[in-house]
Amino acid sequence: MILRFSQKLDSRLKAGTLKPLPLDEAPMADWTSHLFFFDRKPFILVSNTAVLYSTVLYAQGITNDGVFISSFTSTLRDFMEADGLALAYDRFIMPRTGTIRFASAHSRSVTGSMNELITYAKVLLADEEISPFDLGFRLNDLLLSALASDNSRGYGKPRDAFRSLIAELNAP
Repeated sequence: MILRFSQKLDSRLKAGTLKPLPLDEAPMADWTSHLFFFDRKPFILVSNTAVLYSTVLYAQGITNDGVFISSFTSTLRDFMEADGLALAYDRFIMPRTGTIRFASAHSRSVTGSMNELITYAKVLLADEEISPFDLGFRLNDLLLSALASDNSRGYGKPRDAFRSLIAELNAP
């Protein structure tokens, strides 16, 4: 599994010098993380690098890579279970957590899309009382141009793209 950190998150976690790595051969096992603040509270957006399926962690107390890994994997498991994807987590993600490599962000496209998700997250946090857990569901329903497919009129939703990825991996 590859966990990619933004520079801001890397300096918080002190994971060391990050080097670029190609996408993991298993697209479900490549995740990009970015630290952001709202109302002086720290949050971490974690998105699947390939399809931007995302969850949000409250970052208070996450001060090193070990705590991050534990928080991320448990939050992602709970989130995917609530989204009806627990079997996909158990089959495609959990087995890959035995070996974790850290890397820098993969591309500007992913970073730009995550910045767009963070902007939307801040709007939701300002307008509503919403937990980081529930915030992930709203972000995964956002239309993003980076996820455009031939029949999507130039946009796609992270949840739909993630489910399509799962379907591809389940195909014989």
